[in-house]
Amino acid sequence: MNKTKLYYWSLTVALAGFLFGFDTVVISGADKALSLLWSSNTLFESSDAFHGIVVMSSALWGTVLGAIFGAWPTNNWGRKKTLIFIGVLYTVSALGSALVSDPYLFAFFRFVGGIGVGASTIAAPAYVSEIAPAAKRGKLVALYQFNIVFGILLAYASNYLISQIVNVDAWRWMVGVEAFPAIIYTFMVLGIPNSPRWLILKGREAEATKTLKLLNPNEDPQVLIKDILKAQNSLTVKESVFSKKYRTPIMLIFAIAWFNQFSGINAFLYYSPRIFELSGLEQNSALLSSIGIGLVNLIFTLIGMFLIDNMGRKQLMYICSFGYIMSLSLVTYSFETNWLGMHIPVFFFLFIAAHAIGQGTVIWVFISELLPNHLRAQGQSLGSSTHWILAAIIPASIPMLFSNIGPAFVFGIFAFMMILQLLWVRFLMPETKGVSLEELSKKLSD
Repeated sequence: MNKTKLYYWSLTVALAGFLFGFDTVVISGADKALSLLWSSNTLFESSDAFHGIVVMSSALWGTVLGAIFGAWPTNNWGRKKTLIFIGVLYTVSALGSALVSDPYLFAFFRFVGGIGVGASTIAAPAYVSEIAPAAKRGKLVALYQFNIVFGILLAYASNYLISQIVNVDAWRWMVGVEAFPAIIYTFMVLGIPNSPRWLILKGREAEATKTLKLLNPNEDPQVLIKDILKAQNSLTVKESVFSKKYRTPIMLIFAIAWFNQFSGINAFLYYSPRIFELSGLEQNSALLSSIGIGLVNLIFTLIGMFLIDNMGRKQLMYICSFGYIMSLSLVTYSFETNWLGMHIPVFFFLFIAAHAIGQGTVIWVFISELLPNHLRAQGQSLGSSTHWILAAIIPASIPMLFSNIGPAFVFGIFAFMMILQLLWVRFLMPETKGVSLEELSKKLSD
């Protein structure tokens, strides 16, 4: 195994996750400034509704579109070309968002970046899972999640530094600085080869052989190619993810995406400074606490990456579920009893640690493992679109929900959903560590 090429290609592709994390969270630093700037320009009766749905969540609606339709370019153009296109979308989004002065144009450019985020959740995990050996697949696909949280951390840090340095229109710099890593990523991904499994799927076995020889110079690539072709030839050509035989993996994909968002993770990441201010912190302290959230996220994602191929996916989801329930219950109690102060960020640190070591590390690995090669992108699309539809609806509702029913009730709902997740992990979630993709698709098909 040529570990240098394996890790370099995996890391390069995983940098799409860095831009995903940065793009998703960078808007949190601009939240308050944009709310004040454009609240008087809305035709809606509720400025909270306009701010939540149009300004803050426009990227998430783009993500939904990218997740729903991202399987088409991933299958037809290939994983590599799709990843290049994603880099272009991120660059255009960052520059456009920073330069406009109209809320609707701002929302449009954020929407463009969201398309890149949604498509990346399909193409990047699919690519890495298809070049990785079974024993290292969890760790290598989890590089995507590591880069997401690294992007989140740098977005929080970038927001804080810009807020201290720039006095006028700091929000423009906050959203525009993403253009620099987006351009670097786009040029890096030009140097990776096409996925060998995708090449075989398209009948380009000679190209696949060259890539497999680069990855495994001491092994005969024809052995793996024969296994892939055997699995491929046993499948019905025109079947889809909605064929009856795939109902088990589809239910698993839907469930893990559903529970991921009903933990409240994206609602919290989008509005963490606002939530910390509600808990009694001043604005600068709230931004600094957000950096702490990013650090905890990064550290526990690294722990999750180390454990995922040793303990397995299911054990990490047990740890995560218990951590969610404990932290969200404490947050609910704090807001319900008006017990406000520095302990609330501590409870959220526990929440983020639970997410990072479990759902955050597991979700994209788990979804990428469950379906055969020719349906992997469709499966990723189903999981991603479920994830991102909820990720658009829930954060968009947060300003209104906080105003109308209060944060205690909102976080209480999230805590209850995590009890249901614990039951799902216990009774329905299978373990997938260390099993080849071809064997997994065979085992999980009804």
